[in-house]
Amino acid sequence: MVLLGFLGVCEGGSLVKKFYQDSCPQAEDIVRNKIQQHVSANPSLPAKLLRMHFHDCFVRGCDGSVLLNSTANNTAERDAIPNLSLAGFDVIDDIKNAIETKCPKTVSCADILALAARDSVSVQFNKPMWEVLTGRRDGTVSKSSEALANIPAPFFNFTKLKQSFASKGLNVHDLVVLSGAHTIGVGHCNFFSNRLYNFTGKGDQDPSLNSTYAAFLKTKCQSLSDNTTTVEMDPGSSTNFDSHYYPNLIQKKGMFESDAALLTTEQSTDIAQELVDQNKFFTEFAQSMKRMGAIQVLTGTAGEIRIKCSVVNS
Repeated sequence: MVLLGFLGVCEGGSLVKKFYQDSCPQAEDIVRNKIQQHVSANPSLPAKLLRMHFHDCFVRGCDGSVLLNSTANNTAERDAIPNLSLAGFDVIDDIKNAIETKCPKTVSCADILALAARDSVSVQFNKPMWEVLTGRRDGTVSKSSEALANIPAPFFNFTKLKQSFASKGLNVHDLVVLSGAHTIGVGHCNFFSNRLYNFTGKGDQDPSLNSTYAAFLKTKCQSLSDNTTTVEMDPGSSTNFDSHYYPNLIQKKGMFESDAALLTTEQSTDIAQELVDQNKFFTEFAQSMKRMGAIQVLTGTAGEIRIKCSVVNS
C-alpha cells in the first residue's frame, strides 16, 4: 500500500491515455471538432482556454472547479479578481452538451477543459501539440478566496513565482517554459500600467522595461486608471503560437513584472535563452503542460462527473 500511495504522486497520477475509449469513444473527436469550429470563429480563443486550464489546475488541481458558478452562499473561483477576465465558458458548455447527448454522465468537465485547451492551441498546427492524459474527475468545491491565494499574480517577483509553482510540484524549468504561453493572448492595462507610470510610487517607470516598448505601451494604456484596454502580449503575432515570447523577453519586452522576473536569476535567464529555439520550446512546452495537467487530479471514485459544468450535481 505504501508503494501505491507513492505512485499516486507520480507524474500523471492515475491518468491514462484514452480513458474514454470504451465508455465514450467519440469524446475526444467531439472536443476537437467543436474546438475547430469555435477557433475558426474566434482566433483569440486558444489563449483564453489555455489560461482557463492553467487557472483551473492551480486551484485545487485540474478538477474543473474554475467552471462552477457562484451560489447564494458561495463566491466561486470564477468570480475572484484574477478570474474576472477569463472567457470561453460558453465553449466548454457547448462541448459538454454535445458529449452529454452521446454519452450521458461519462466525461468530466475537467477533462473537457484540458482537451479543449490543447486542441485550441493545436488548430494552427493541424496536429496535437501535447499529449493529454484523461480520467480526471470533477471537484465539488470552488472558492474565490482560494483562487486569489493560489494563482500567481502578474506582479510577482521570481521568489514568489518559484514558490507558487513549487507548491504545485512544478519547478523553475516549468515556470519559464509555461510563461511562454504569453506568446498568445492579451494583457489588461491595469495589470502592468504601474510599470509605466508609478513603479515605486514616485510616478516613475520600471527600469527593467525596454524604453521603446514602454513608450509603445503608453500609447495603448494612457493612464493608471485604465482597466478596460487590452494589449497584445506578443506584438504582431498574438494569435500565433510560437517562441517569440523569449526573444521579446530577452530584449526586456516582457509585459508583466512576472515576465521580467524571469531575467532576474541566471538559471531562469539561461532557460529563456534556450527556448528561443522554437522546436526546443514546443518540445519542452508539451512536457510541462502534461505535468501541469496532472496537478492534484481527482481520479477513480473521488469527485464526480458533473452533468452541467457550471453546477455541481444535486
